[in-house]
Amino acid sequence: QVQLVESGGGLVQAGASLRLSCAASRRTLSVYDMGWFRQAPGKEREFVAAIRSNGLPDYAESVKGRFTISRDNTKNTMYLQMNSLKPEDTAIYYCANKHWQSRDYDAWGQGTQVIVSS
Repeated sequence: QVQLVESGGGLVQAGASLRLSCAASRRTLSVYDMGWFRQAPGKEREFVAAIRSNGLPDYAESVKGRFTISRDNTKNTMYLQMNSLKPEDTAIYYCANKHWQSRDYDAWGQGTQVIVSS
């Protein structure tokens, strides 16, 4: 089973930037879709961004123009550059992946905490 490890979370002020990383073991990322999800206290987990095996990105409306997802298949690593952070971005951020032919994400990381103060 692949392991996903997120890093890069932290406590920042509104307007600041953070870069999250997700390192994957064992799988060759080139055939996998990768995604970022987040869960705020008292809320359900929600989609943030995804990058398909062919490199095409997709974003939630709430983060469009502020977040950028990317991947480096040579390093088996995915990134989420988060700019102009808002207090409502505060959440635990999880990375996930799935084979491009699968419907559901089936591997998840343990999460990294992002706290944005106003």
